[in-house]
Amino acid sequence: MIGLGDYPVLKEFIKMIKHIGPLILLLFCFLMSPSPSVGQDIFVGPDGKFEEQTLSVPYAFYNESFGAAVAYAYGKVGYPQKQSAILGTVMAGSKGSIMGFLIGRNLRLPWSDRLFLDPIAQIGYFKDADSYTDGNPDFPAERAGSNGSDEDNYIEGDGWDNFFRLRFKYLLPIGHGQDSIINTYVVDRGLLKSGAAGATSWNPLTSGRTYFELLPFYRWQEIKGDDEDIDVKTNGLEFSLFRDNRDFVPNPSKGSALRVDVTRDFGWFNSSDSWTVVQTEFDKYFSLGPSETFRQRVIAFDFWTAYSPTWEVEGVRDGQEIISNRPPAYAGATLGGIWRMRAFPSQRFSDKASIYYALEYRMIPKWNPFNNWPWLQKYIGIEWLQFAPFVEVGRVAPSWNVKDLHSDMKWNAGLGLRLWAKGLVARIDAAGSDEGFGVAMMVSQPFQF
Repeated sequence: MIGLGDYPVLKEFIKMIKHIGPLILLLFCFLMSPSPSVGQDIFVGPDGKFEEQTLSVPYAFYNESFGAAVAYAYGKVGYPQKQSAILGTVMAGSKGSIMGFLIGRNLRLPWSDRLFLDPIAQIGYFKDADSYTDGNPDFPAERAGSNGSDEDNYIEGDGWDNFFRLRFKYLLPIGHGQDSIINTYVVDRGLLKSGAAGATSWNPLTSGRTYFELLPFYRWQEIKGDDEDIDVKTNGLEFSLFRDNRDFVPNPSKGSALRVDVTRDFGWFNSSDSWTVVQTEFDKYFSLGPSETFRQRVIAFDFWTAYSPTWEVEGVRDGQEIISNRPPAYAGATLGGIWRMRAFPSQRFSDKASIYYALEYRMIPKWNPFNNWPWLQKYIGIEWLQFAPFVEVGRVAPSWNVKDLHSDMKWNAGLGLRLWAKGLVARIDAAGSDEGFGVAMMVSQPFQF
């Protein structure tokens, strides 16, 4: 999906806030990036009882890709296994955009107690999609997406965006994963009461869970524009080592997580090119405890960097760089969109290297207005609201150089609204930058996806 949910539509955002109940369902349809890394967990109430959660509701929304749209969302938490979940949605808009989306989480494979699968698939046709790719005739000598590129240097058109990913996760028998393969969280009104899965020590042999992950992927992205056509196909494998030492994975209050991964497109089958990307992400959480007004207060920090060692500039033709073995913007050292630099459009910046920092102050008040509407709570089950002012800085560059990556950095600041609904975190993040205003809508907290 190309840029969906990343447009600066302040008026529509305000309308959504006024109708926040139906929006919870809308957020499921924006889950189009790699699925968040979530531990194998079962949620039970203070009484120790497990209850399967179900969402099944039609809804309507508006954005610039779909126009006025109708859709249907269906999801189950605790199905087909107690630690797993499935979510799906279909939608169609007045502009001609249409999409179907399906995701599964933590499906335990029958031939191994420690091997789990997160599948995700999408088929979609989108109108008026933007791609920050070379080809705009108004910018003949500027590479689109570079750190100093113009915000209007993009290709606009209609096209397909289809993909699937299969994340296989093997839990190592160390730390909290040694004796407890599937953890049980005891949750009281959406907050962890007992059963922390990490944050007891820095030592991976005694605290947290560590995974080896293998992710086969395929994606075909096409845009037919007035000035340029884009047709990119990619397939390959992602190899990851993920150390999750957070206390409560869906909404951490303390602990940390570290991921190192290498993604490789070998150029096989119908791939447009071969390329490699190396990424590292580290996030850390500090609990400030409750107060008279808030049930929970947490400072969350995130650091991420990426580098493509295969990216090579071979020369210049007609003022444009000729680059070989570069990853597509959605897979490389990229900033902008629902995960990083949320005030900017999806994939606004991309280059050979990138760096990113984020800081959030997450506050869950004791006040929950949804408790005044029992008839609505029966369907959406919102147990808390979370307000999260945040600031982000980042930069892309043609080489991984500390000095270059920390000069002329882009920034944005904003406010997030997150909700715990039926065992899932849904979020709306609104942010502003020197290029405008953006709204990012997604399921899950923004770090470690």
